[in-house]
Amino acid sequence: MQQVRAKKFLGQHFLTDLTVAQKIAETLTSGRTIEIGPGMGVLTQYLLKNSNIKLTAIEIDRESVAYLREWYPELDLVEGDFLKLDLDKLIPEGEFNVIGNYPYNISSQIFFKVLDYKDRIPVCSGMIQKEVAERLASKPGKKAYGILSVLLQAYYDIEYLFTVDEHVFNPPPKVKSAVIRMTRNKRRRLDCDEVLFKTIVKTAFNQRRKQMRNSIRSLMENGEWKMENERLEWFLTRRPEQLSVEEFIELTNLIQN
Repeated sequence: MQQVRAKKFLGQHFLTDLTVAQKIAETLTSGRTIEIGPGMGVLTQYLLKNSNIKLTAIEIDRESVAYLREWYPELDLVEGDFLKLDLDKLIPEGEFNVIGNYPYNISSQIFFKVLDYKDRIPVCSGMIQKEVAERLASKPGKKAYGILSVLLQAYYDIEYLFTVDEHVFNPPPKVKSAVIRMTRNKRRRLDCDEVLFKTIVKTAFNQRRKQMRNSIRSLMENGEWKMENERLEWFLTRRPEQLSVEEFIELTNLIQN
């Protein structure tokens, strides 16, 4: 059967190195699992070989769907857009992992959706653009540290596993890639208003070069800080990339109170 053509509008870059594909598959050991964008099944084949993994693949590209049904008839394959699917309907009960060679153009959206299902997704792993992987795993004080770093690290321990060169893809991307693994931490809920926490993080990093006093001014009445508090004053003189998850939680409580 003819190979699938990589489509630029879908952000497709097909992995051709089987050793890399196997190493990605080994980031999961067992459990109900969703693979996003299997393409021609280079990762899928290794996931199917693991009898401890119960796999469902989600693919939006019709040409890839036809290819997968021809070569992997045993695969539980769903044709659709992962970002639009109701995962509670797809897998009504229990936990499930997420894995994939994620399309670069929607990887951030994928991780935001993982956050929506954080209480059901114990592990999320796979390959993304190196720059995004560095952002996810970054610690406070680093240039890469940003919105995704804080929001994901609030609920997941993130490992940057290894870097992948451009030449192992068809067509080769213009950037390097990296494989990460996110493992759900023990924090079930934040010790603050989670909606306000997310608002503060996003608002702060939208003006990341400014001190917090100015970057989150829009959240206060009339743009003025009327509360006198030494700890709050300390926060207001920081820049967002200087604050850890725990400090953003503390700041959220100070502002709410």
